[in-house]
Amino acid sequence: MALFQSFDIAASGMTAQRFRMDTIAENIANVNTTRTEDGTPYRRKVVSFREKLTSPTFSDAMKKATEFRGDGVKVSGIYNDMSDYIMEYDPEHPDADENGYVSYPNVNTVTEMTNLIDSSRAYEANATAFNALKSIASAGIQIGNGS
Repeated sequence: MALFQSFDIAASGMTAQRFRMDTIAENIANVNTTRTEDGTPYRRKVVSFREKLTSPTFSDAMKKATEFRGDGVKVSGIYNDMSDYIMEYDPEHPDADENGYVSYPNVNTVTEMTNLIDSSRAYEANATAFNALKSIASAGIQIGNGS
């Protein structure tokens, strides 16, 4: 595995986790949004990842199967959590239905904060790996210079 490929892998992990943190922040910001542009409550968004594939040929795939060669991670999509909305009785609310219930987003702040901590730790792990790779590269350059 080339040194620069290692940088790319760590950087792709940081980019993906930063995107996940942005999505979690959006979920938390919309925890009380009972009406969006389409007239429905906000739906929680979830980010999914997959391996970033940079070798599309069959021979590259066979080589990858016989030796470790990672390509990093990328966001494969964002999907809406289709679980039920949270129903609360509040007949004074402008978005209350005929029975006085308001549909609130399916966002649980505790779950979102847990996911945010998880994403933050993954980002830190990738940043630590990136810094370790920088140290290795710097040491290699110093050895090459005869220092």
